[in-house]
Amino acid sequence: MWRWDKLLTRTYFANSDNTEAVPGKQAEKLKFLNSGGSGFVGRHLTTALKNKGYKVTVVSRTPGTDKISWEELTTTGIPPRTKAVVSLAGQNVLDPTKRWTPGFKQNVWASRVDTTTTLAQVSMKSDIKPDVFLSISGVGVYNPSPTEEYNEGSAVKEFDFLSGLCLAWECAAKKPREASIRTVIIRSGVVLGKDGGMIKQLWLPFSLGLGGPIGSGAQYLPWIHIDDLVNLILFAIEKPDLTGILNGVAPNVITNRDFSNALAKAMSRPALFPIPTVLLNLAFNQERAKMMTQGQKVIPKRTLEVGFKFLYPNIDDAVRQIVKGNKT
Repeated sequence: MWRWDKLLTRTYFANSDNTEAVPGKQAEKLKFLNSGGSGFVGRHLTTALKNKGYKVTVVSRTPGTDKISWEELTTTGIPPRTKAVVSLAGQNVLDPTKRWTPGFKQNVWASRVDTTTTLAQVSMKSDIKPDVFLSISGVGVYNPSPTEEYNEGSAVKEFDFLSGLCLAWECAAKKPREASIRTVIIRSGVVLGKDGGMIKQLWLPFSLGLGGPIGSGAQYLPWIHIDDLVNLILFAIEKPDLTGILNGVAPNVITNRDFSNALAKAMSRPALFPIPTVLLNLAFNQERAKMMTQGQKVIPKRTLEVGFKFLYPNIDDAVRQIVKGNKT
């Protein structure tokens, strides 16, 4: 199954040429600090930032060039000229090698909520505070329903472990507002790309003609192409008056069956072999499996209203690009 990225990033964002004048010195590039740079979204985000001229530094437990340790970060605070902080955190909830135990659930929680809390605190304590703090959350904050439609203004409340996790995650990400730091939260859907996430896990069975929908396939599947998620993060950082919640999902609302058929078509394969719900419940535990067997109809209403343009709003175009590798 697909994985959530083990990713926590902090971005140093500048003006259009990504430099800042320092008296008596040559203009210095502002930095992008990434903890989890080897993750799926992290790799793509780092590449995009380097292409725009940013210097990328990784928060890491191991020393190396262009790396900084968490200890150093929490001890010395954020470096000078930090303009934006981006938090994308999380152990893979759907790791099939991990049992759904209290210990694993605590690790999932800590990898998102605790890391975001730490990053927020470091940002707030900085003498010169960043202009913006951006965090990823998830559409799991919305209650699965075959009829309800959700947008950024929909009321949300805790109804299970995942929704409680997302709400606590967002609560941690909102703390910088107390220090007058602009805050943006992106509720991401399933991220689609060839080298990570859901499609990477499904590539082999679908390429062998053994793919199919999960369960009935009738459940909604909020999704977003990896390029659009990266662009949305950059868009939110660059738009100086943007705050609040954005749904990081494509406007093309689909079901799991729609996705399976689109992927199979792009690979010139059938999609005839559904994965039984009972099998997923046994393998993952029912509480965790419902992340795959149930879904939400999520609309990026505000994301579109603030002016973001999707490169891949349609699932057929998105999976065709992923399979064929042709950029829009």
